[in-house]
Formats: sequence, C-alpha cells, structure tokens
Amino acid sequence: MQANDTLQRFIFEQAPIRGEIVRLDATWRAVLARRDYPPAVRDLLGEMAAAAMLLSATLKFTGSLIMQIQGDGTVPLLVVECTSNRTLRAIAHWTEDVRAAPLAEMMGNGRLLITINPAEGTERYQGIVELEGSSVAEVLENYLTRSEQLDTRLWLASNATQVAGMLLQRLPGEQDDEDAWPRAVHLGSTITQTELLRLPAPEIIHRLYHEEDIRMFDGEPVSFRCSCSRERVTDMLRMLGHEEVQSILHEQGAVKMDCEFCGQHYELDLIDAELIFASAIAPEASSTHH
Repeated sequence: MQANDTLQRFIFEQAPIRGEIVRLDATWRAVLARRDYPPAVRDLLGEMAAAAMLLSATLKFTGSLIMQIQGDGTVPLLVVECTSNRTLRAIAHWTEDVRAAPLAEMMGNGRLLITINPAEGTERYQGIVELEGSSVAEVLENYLTRSEQLDTRLWLASNATQVAGMLLQRLPGEQDDEDAWPRAVHLGSTITQTELLRLPAPEIIHRLYHEEDIRMFDGEPVSFRCSCSRERVTDMLRMLGHEEVQSILHEQGAVKMDCEFCGQHYELDLIDAELIFASAIAPEASSTHH
C-alpha cells in the first residue's frame, strides 16, 4: 500500500549513514492549487519542496526552516518553508519568457539562503552561498558538503501531481567499512525518477539496500499548512506605522492583503486600524486599588 504525504527515515546499522525518503501528494497539489505554474517552474519548485522537507528532518529543532533561491533570471525567486511539525508551504516567481533549462540558467546570478527560525530559546541562523550546481540537488549537496562538512546526496523528482525525494547523509563517527558510503551512494544512484514518484518508501529501501542492515522508523505524515494569520498582518501594519497605514486607508478606503502562499484575503478598515494602534500604545492598567 502506498503511503502518501509521508516522510520515511532509515539508518544503516553497521555504518554512520542515515537516509530519508519523502513523498508529497495532496500536500503538493495544495501548493499548486494556489497558482498556475508553468511546468518548468512547477517542477523546480517541487524539487525544492522535497529537498527542504528532507533537510528540515535532519535537524533537531522546534520551529521552521526556510529555503530560498534568489536570482536575476527568468525564475527570480523560489521559497519553501517547512516546520518541525512536518508542514510545508511554497511559492515561486517567474517571468513570461521562462522555459525549461538548467537551474543556473533559469535563476541567473543567484544565491541560496537557508534560514532556521527556532520557535524559542536559541538564535536565528542563516546560511548564504552562491549557487554552485546545475540542479537543486547539486546546489544543496555542495552547500552541505562545504558549509556544514556533511557528505550528502539527494535524488529529487517532481511532476503535476506528486513530488518525491531521497537523501543520504554520512554522519561523523568511526567507520569500519570504508566502502559503505560509496556503496550506498552508488546503489542510491540507480533509483529512477519514476520509481521515486511511484514506489512506496519501504519498497525503494528494500530494492536498493536489501543486502544492507537497515533499520526503518515509523513514517511521519506531511501536510500543507500556511503560517499566515490576521495577527501577523496586524504586526506588519504596526511595523509600517500609524501614518503610513492612515495614508493607505485615505487612498484605498481599506488595507487589503492576500497571502501569496495560500491566497487567504485580509482586509482591515479604519476602525480595525485604529484598534491595532490603540492596543499598541495603551498604558498598562494600574495594579493599585483605591
């Protein structure tokens, strides 16, 4: 039975190697329902969605991971946000003359940004590197190898209804079998995009590594979820300032915003705006009793 919208983790018992396989079905279709992406942009964003979910699952944190690729080409922006709760949202911008081509050609002069926003406690982390590689997989492999000193291999696949990906990562530690990592990578490289998209994760793992000692963990459900909210909109308006918001209200009669990720519409009128700024400056109630 196929397990849809699932992240499957596994480890090599006799070698410091971990793996993950992700499959997005309804989650991916929810992303595509918000915008009519050209196939070339759609598949690029799909590969990045799979890669971001795989990478977020290698981290022990509570919060969100945001992966961005920015450039000056026909696809100037790709953004995927994954949370530690295994939710995902994604968006891409493109120009009218976009066409299928290697990543570097579609993005132009670009860079990769990976931001980790912890829910609380620790500081925000951001890594920024120039794009090196002809695909999303190559760019991330280079980033992880050079910036994080982690040998990593990624296989990604995307179409109009499904997204899938597999990650292998060599962990720090002693390794008795020096051939284990190259052997795992070689076997992983035999997977096809069709197999990634169609086969259940346990079957993929068995086909590739049936001669290895593998431990599989319980699959984790993945889903689409947008983190936008009316509270975030009001926070943004506070940052704009009372005078700027009043100017928008004077010109347009209301402050209207649509979330790019999910299409949710937000509209605030004069009274809403005044309540926002009144609550921001209201003095704390005195605790003195008379």
